[in-house]
Amino acid sequence: MKYKTCVSIAEKTPQKLKQVLKIALKKSDYVEVRFDFLKIEQIPDALEIIKKDLNKIVCTLRPNTEGGKFLGKEKERIAIIKLIAEYNPFLLDIEFNTLKKNSSLVKYLKSTKTNLLVSWHDFKKTPNSTELKKKINQMSKFSSNVKIVSTAKSTDDSTRMLELYSKKGKNNLISFAMGDFGRISRILCLYLGSPYTYVSLGKAIAAGQFSVDEVKKITNLKK
Repeated sequence: MKYKTCVSIAEKTPQKLKQVLKIALKKSDYVEVRFDFLKIEQIPDALEIIKKDLNKIVCTLRPNTEGGKFLGKEKERIAIIKLIAEYNPFLLDIEFNTLKKNSSLVKYLKSTKTNLLVSWHDFKKTPNSTELKKKINQMSKFSSNVKIVSTAKSTDDSTRMLELYSKKGKNNLISFAMGDFGRISRILCLYLGSPYTYVSLGKAIAAGQFSVDEVKKITNLKK
């Protein structure tokens, strides 16, 4: 069994993004590009520069309200999301809350046949199991690729996120917890069926993130 990784990169210029992407793709199966770290006007250039590698890229444009850096108007963000969708990336990560509020976007994304990754994050806590399962069911209506992430205040919180992996394997589920208590869940999720785990090139972009080299050592990955 080969466990897969996805390096998160957050660069502030398209050129730097191109350089770092090259390094990341040598080390990892996939790369998450955080477009919210770029200026709005730089995003079209960035897409053109990296388009030949988009079949291995998870594209993310996080708003400020969801722990991201995008500070423009929501209307602008939706327009950029539509532009990214036209490039047909490996996955386009869109927040559950965004899809829930925006039926015209959902309709548009269906027409482009974009592979969606529906994501939901809780930056303060880990909800109870019933709430988490309900959330997954709601998210699954938009896509079979679901990413649900909480913040662990205890080992129990971490375990609760891992218990979401069902033996039926209905979803391409990515479920783990952030923070020190959640750190181990970023590795264990691989053994429970997660398609990949998020890693860094060395400097963590999210709380508790391992580097790609650490994960390879732990899982004996050979790339």
